Amino acid sequence: MQTFKTSKARENILRKVRTALQEDAVPMPFPEVDKQPAASFFRPPEEATPEEAFAAGFTRSGGHFVFCNSQEDLLQNLQLLAESRNWTEVLCAHKSLFSFLVNNKLSFVREFNPAHERAEACITDCEAAIARTGSLLFSSKQNHGRVAPVYFPVHIVVLQPHQVVPDIGDALKLMKQKYNDNLPSMLNLNTGPSRTADIEKTLVTGVHGPKEIFCFFLNQ
Repeated sequence: MQTFKTSKARENILRKVRTALQEDAVPMPFPEVDKQPAASFFRPPEEATPEEAFAAGFTRSGGHFVFCNSQEDLLQNLQLLAESRNWTEVLCAHKSLFSFLVNNKLSFVREFNPAHERAEACITDCEAAIARTGSLLFSSKQNHGRVAPVYFPVHIVVLQPHQVVPDIGDALKLMKQKYNDNLPSMLNLNTGPSRTADIEKTLVTGVHGPKEIFCFFLNQ
């Protein structure tokens, strides 16, 4: 069997590497970084609640945050938004929310149907809201969860306080608690309206998803 000898130059290089590895390593400039949990570096101001931190982050990312102190506020704010935009057809993908809106005489609301592809907006719920990033988490387990959050020009999300969590890791824990070993096949983390700079590096909104996103925070 043919054998190959290591060249002298290569052996010299390897010997120097071994010697360097045996010597004391260069001290880490910030040794405390490895000792602190990552979450501590992203902690919001102590005076801000998770809900307030989410609202601030969501607004910074280009979303429209609407606070609703009651179900009556939610109905009134949805009606005002539809009237201001002259909307005649807004789909609702969440079944119980659809029933609630229709029973309260919001005549522009339609049950989600893929055939209504020209609808002006779509209303959904979400799986969770991330306080640190102002993001919303959706999944394929939601009714029409793959299509409803991304297809229509305007996306309206109805959010409740118990869905707001500090960070992404907390949202994933929430998903595991909810679905156990049967996790959704798709998770979609949205931060603000759709943006892309694929064409001549010019930022354009609404190409790969909604051009506008509203969060109606139902505080109850």
